[in-house]
Amino acid sequence: MSDQDLTAKVPAADESARVENASTAVGRRSLLSGGAGRNLGLVIALVALCVVGVITAGDRFASVNNLLTILRLAAIIGVLSIGMTFVITGGGIDLSVGSVLGLASVWASTVATQTMANDTHWVVMVGVALLVGLGAGLVNGVLIAYGKVVAFIATLAMMVAARGLAEIIANRQTQIVKVQGFLDFFRADVLGIPTLVWIFVLVAVGAWILLNRTTFGRRTIAVGGNPEAARLAGINVKRHTTYLYALAGLAAGIAGVMMLGRTSAGSSTNGLYYELDAIAAVVVGGTLLAGGRGTIVGTVLGVLIFSTLTNVFTQNNLSISAQAVAKGVIIVVAVMLQQRIAERSRAST
Repeated sequence: MSDQDLTAKVPAADESARVENASTAVGRRSLLSGGAGRNLGLVIALVALCVVGVITAGDRFASVNNLLTILRLAAIIGVLSIGMTFVITGGGIDLSVGSVLGLASVWASTVATQTMANDTHWVVMVGVALLVGLGAGLVNGVLIAYGKVVAFIATLAMMVAARGLAEIIANRQTQIVKVQGFLDFFRADVLGIPTLVWIFVLVAVGAWILLNRTTFGRRTIAVGGNPEAARLAGINVKRHTTYLYALAGLAAGIAGVMMLGRTSAGSSTNGLYYELDAIAAVVVGGTLLAGGRGTIVGTVLGVLIFSTLTNVFTQNNLSISAQAVAKGVIIVVAVMLQQRIAERSRAST
């Protein structure tokens, strides 16, 4: 082989290596800026909070009982947040889920409902709560999709109405759950883990499959990304929007049942301001407020971050006001990061 041939092959090899290195670097950047990168950042934040908890509270934070307390705290908000993830991914918002939770817990714990449960089975209480949540979600969806009421206004009206109806039904009193079978089931542990946590896990797994592995999930992302393009692609946007709010209402009903199981009481104050915590967890988890992108894994991590943060503050006897300030800062930082990621995505395209 001549020297000229060798000289020609060396630059070609160098160029090929440069192209390969460049493509690898681009792949790494896209991975880190994508869902895996966001989730990794959330995991790091959660681990950092746990380290702070261990340093400041020691064995009190690291105990098994305290970790289970964090999971119990996360379970109810987590189910609400999963329903909210679908709504926000579809380009909407739901301010009523906390009030619907309260209404479901009150309706399921009335004397009439508990009497039916004692005469038949405690599942009656669960069914009533789920139907109440589903019904409220359907009303929201119909008003927004077919009545063309702005989502913010429609769900704000439902938030006020559901809370008021719960107060009327309960007569501003706390209703104690006396159905023993219901209490025994929701207070039980399975493999040392509370039933409430298992319900959260099952809901999260089912939601992940629904969003990432089904036509429903793909349509949700399409509707949130561009409703008109989704309509032209053959998706019934109005019907799908109704389904999304019904799903959020159903999640609120499940959370209402879980609240009854945890507190043994139905009250019109149950779920107060929980909608704000749910929205915060969804946004911090990486779901776009503008719609078109959602992540169940991110939502779960967001819920765990806020639950851990609350526990760390409680363990260190810090005020609720300080907790609120810390949550506000986290939300603002999360939204700013979302904007930067969106700007980079637009710039790269």
